Amino acid sequence: MKNIQRTLVLGCSLVALAGCGADEIVSPGTSGDIIINNPSPTPTPTPTPGQPGGGTVTPASGCPTINSTGGLTDAGTIDGPTGEYRVCQLPAVFDADDTLSYVPGLLYAMNGRVDVGSDQGFSSTGTDVTLGVEPGVIIYAATGRSFIVVNRGNAIEADGTADAPIIWTSRDNVLGLSDDDSDQQWGGVVLLGRAPTSDCSTGVFNTDANPNANPQCEQLVEGTTISTIFGGADDSDSSGSMTFNQIRFSGFALAPGDELQALTTGAIGSGTTLDNIMSFNSSDDGIEFFGGTVNMRNVAVVGASDDSIDADTGTQGALQNVVVAQRPGNGDSIIELDSPPDDFSTDARPQTVLAVVNFTFIQNSGDDQVVRARGGSRIRLANGVIQAEGTPCVRIDQPETLAAAPTFNSVIGDCSASTPLRATDGAVLADLEAIYNAASANNTVDTDVTFTDPFFFDAGAAPTFDVTGLSSFFVAADYIGALESAADDRFVGWTCDSSILDFGSGSACTSLPIRTGES
Repeated sequence: MKNIQRTLVLGCSLVALAGCGADEIVSPGTSGDIIINNPSPTPTPTPTPGQPGGGTVTPASGCPTINSTGGLTDAGTIDGPTGEYRVCQLPAVFDADDTLSYVPGLLYAMNGRVDVGSDQGFSSTGTDVTLGVEPGVIIYAATGRSFIVVNRGNAIEADGTADAPIIWTSRDNVLGLSDDDSDQQWGGVVLLGRAPTSDCSTGVFNTDANPNANPQCEQLVEGTTISTIFGGADDSDSSGSMTFNQIRFSGFALAPGDELQALTTGAIGSGTTLDNIMSFNSSDDGIEFFGGTVNMRNVAVVGASDDSIDADTGTQGALQNVVVAQRPGNGDSIIELDSPPDDFSTDARPQTVLAVVNFTFIQNSGDDQVVRARGGSRIRLANGVIQAEGTPCVRIDQPETLAAAPTFNSVIGDCSASTPLRATDGAVLADLEAIYNAASANNTVDTDVTFTDPFFFDAGAAPTFDVTGLSSFFVAADYIGALESAADDRFVGWTCDSSILDFGSGSACTSLPIRTGES
């Protein structure tokens, strides 16, 4: 758990890029559509794999026209192992509806903080500014202090495809300098909305006894020049859609205890679509939710340095088909669920509730536990498999968290032989054991969990749980783990491969993909 109030330290210098100057480009007005007249490409020499300039990509001849003030800035070209790209720097603020078009040989760059719209307020309705991102687009951070914020009352429509995911990454990744242990190379993606949160900036919280103690409960992230606020009263609020997205090498530490994740959400509502999302090597959490209603399907979190999935401050979360793999010797809990009393009363509402079903958790860090819930939050796990590498599978802190009625159903665990479950800070181990080991729950702590390539677990005739009763978001799935069968390819193509976990996508996380038309 990190204190929600964060100081966003902004970088202010653009890394110099070679080969400046715009070439011929024609745009039919303000629609955002573009026509680029590419000259005949210079014959490409035989590539030298792994060497800058050894790839086959040739740069686009110019930057598209967009509607926002200042437009895109042609920052020249950048050279990496896959070839040379035109760099189009994003404006600091998208203040009009815009679309980032996919253009072969073109990368979009963030130089510091990028805002989508401005805060529209607690009680606002509708959407002010929408940023669209086309399939196949790659956006990278030109400086390590770069990140993007979709402000409350605005939206992003970043919908890739299985064959052409949208990639958010670092400059080092473009240059071919990142490896499977790299992280902390830029900030991340931040989505803010107008759904409820339990952490109010005034310190006055809503409770069951007094649900209207703070009718405008909102929280802020304090930037250098911009106050960034989230929270509202609309459970169904929409911050847009992100599907088939990779977020690589992110998670910059802004200050001790104040970090950005690959994906950070603040009070987004159920109208937001988040499917087929991959976080790779975030230096803090893989994904973190603060309040709001978060529904996600097909989630891959690989190589996070802290918690892989972190939910807090009143989040109502439902995640289905989730695979998490830690880097060897790196990472904390795979799930951390929080509403700790040292931040505010466990009576604050909404209560944090996270349900995760059809999951595969591979813990390689050797840390204290795989799943940790505390502060009166409620964890609900079903139809999952845990390879715990000798650590406890589940830890519950504080009596309030046991009183919140955690549920575990059809969870197959390969847990620590000596301490498969832990209860701390006043929670009673026998009470946790009674819940987890109930005969009707069909859980195990001592199954020998082995996977077939890449991470399919054959549960045989093990009973499954009807997950549709846990959330209206869940679909019936009568299998255990993130994959239904060894032939299940739901994670193939839109993910990237690494030594940590190979999805069979054929595209390495340490390299940019080369799309049709770029080679």
